[in-house]
Amino acid sequence: MSKQNDFSEHIRNGYTTKGESIILGGAILDGDAIPDTHIKIPLKTLNRHGLIAGATGTGKTKTIQVLSEQLSSFGIPVLMMDIKGDFSGIAAVGEEKPFITERHAKITLPFEPQSFPVELMTLSAQDGVRMRATVSEFGPVLFSRILDLNDTQAGVVSIIFKYCDDKKMPLLDLKDIKKVLNYITEEGKDEISQEYGKISTATTGTILRKIIELEQQGGDIFFGEKSFEIDDLMRIDENGKGYVNILRLTDIQDKPKLFSTFMLSLMAEIYQQMPEKGDADQPELVVFIDEAHLIFDQASKALLDQIETIIKLIRSKGIGIYFVTQNPMDVPASVLAQLGLKIQHALRAFTAKDRQAIKQTADNYPTSDYYKTDEVLTSLGIGEAFVTALNEKGIPTPLAATMMRAPMSRMDVLTESEISEINTKSKLVKKYAEEIDRESAYEILNKKIEEANQAAEEVEPVEEKRKSNEPSTAEVIGKSVTKVVTSASFIRGVFGILTKLFKK
Repeated sequence: MSKQNDFSEHIRNGYTTKGESIILGGAILDGDAIPDTHIKIPLKTLNRHGLIAGATGTGKTKTIQVLSEQLSSFGIPVLMMDIKGDFSGIAAVGEEKPFITERHAKITLPFEPQSFPVELMTLSAQDGVRMRATVSEFGPVLFSRILDLNDTQAGVVSIIFKYCDDKKMPLLDLKDIKKVLNYITEEGKDEISQEYGKISTATTGTILRKIIELEQQGGDIFFGEKSFEIDDLMRIDENGKGYVNILRLTDIQDKPKLFSTFMLSLMAEIYQQMPEKGDADQPELVVFIDEAHLIFDQASKALLDQIETIIKLIRSKGIGIYFVTQNPMDVPASVLAQLGLKIQHALRAFTAKDRQAIKQTADNYPTSDYYKTDEVLTSLGIGEAFVTALNEKGIPTPLAATMMRAPMSRMDVLTESEISEINTKSKLVKKYAEEIDRESAYEILNKKIEEANQAAEEVEPVEEKRKSNEPSTAEVIGKSVTKVVTSASFIRGVFGILTKLFKK
C-alpha cells in the first residue's frame, strides 16, 4: 500500500494544475487504476503539439475522440483528419454501457453522455463542406510535390508560377496551368525563352500528363474557387462549444499526396493568417492528423525542413498539431523533439525488429521508478496508454500509465440519414457549394492569342514588303501577352500560399 500511496502522490504532484485542464483518465499501477489519481493536461500547454501512437486496435481513435470532446467543451475548435471514417459519431449523444460504468468507477470520473457540434468537410465530391484551394495558393513547391515531379520538372513549374506572377495572371484551377503549359510550349515559347530561358517540350509534356492524372484523381474538383477561409474553422456554437471539423478522407485513401500536401498548405496558411497569441490560456485551434506517416513518407530534406519550421512557429499563433500514427518512429526525430504531449498506446512485439522499435520508443519517454517502460508498452490493454505532457511551467510530467476515460459521444459512426441532416443544416455547406469560375490565366491567354491571330491576319501577306525591323507573328503574340494586367499581385511565402488574393 505504501508503494501505491507514494505513486499516487507522485502523480498528483506531477499533474497538479492551477488553470483549466482536460482530464484524460486515471493513473494505473501494476495493472490497477488508482482512485482519484487523475491525469490532467493544462489547456495552456496544448499548443505545444503532441503524438498519439499505438498498434491497430489499441484505442487511438477513442483517445482522439475524448480529446476532441474535452477541447470542444472548453470552446476550443478542432480540425480532425478522418482517414478511415471513424469519427462522425461525435455529433451524436453517447450511451452509457456496463463496461463504461465499470471503467469510470475505477478512475472515479463521472460519465455524462452528450453530443458536440460537428461540421463534415470534404476534399472531393462527397457530401459536406467543400474545402478548395487555388493552384496559386498551393505555390510551386507543394504543387510539384503533389505531382511527384523531379527537380528539373519542379524548376519548370516554378518558372510557370513566376511567369504568371509577372504577367498578373491568376492560376485558379487546373485548366489554368494546363493552358499556360500549352502556351509556353507553342505560341509563347519565344517569349519564355527570352525572359526565363529555354524549356524542353518533353518536360512540359510530362508535367501536363501528371496534371491530367491528378484531374482523374479528383484534383479538378479540389482546385478552384471558392477557396476555403480558415476563419470558418474557428467557430463556436450557441452553447459555447467549439466546432469539431471532421475532414472526411475515406474516398481519397489511395491519393495520399493530395491529402498530405493539402494539410501542409493549410498549416502554412493558418500560420500566416493567425495573429500572434503569446502565452495564451488555451489554444485557438487543435489539429489532429491521422495516418501522419502520409505527410512524412518520401518527403525531401528541404520539405522536411519546411515542415519542422512550420511546427516550431505555428504554436505561437495558438495552434496545436497532434500527429496520430501506429509507430512513433514514423515521425522524424526533429519533429518528435518538439511535441509536448505524448500518448502511447500498446505496441506489439512479433519480430526482433518490433522489439528493437519498442526499446527505441521506451527510450523516448521519461525514466520512471514505477514502470519498466518497454515491458509495460507490450502489456497495456485497450483504452490504456502511457502519457507524458508539459505542466504549466513547461516541465515534462511524470510518465503515467493511464486508463483513458470513455468518449461521451457515440462510439460509432453516423448513419447516412444523420450525415445528411447535419449537411442540410450547415451554413458552411451552403457557403462553399458555389463554384466560381472568374477570369484567370485560361481566359486571359485565350483572349490574347485570339487577338494576336487577328492582328496577324491583318498584316500584309507578302513577306518581302515587311521592313527588317517589323516584328514577327511570334513577337506580336509575345508582346501582346506581356501587356496583360490585373488589379492584384501574388505574394508567396514558405509554401506559396501565405496570402489569398484575387477574391471578390
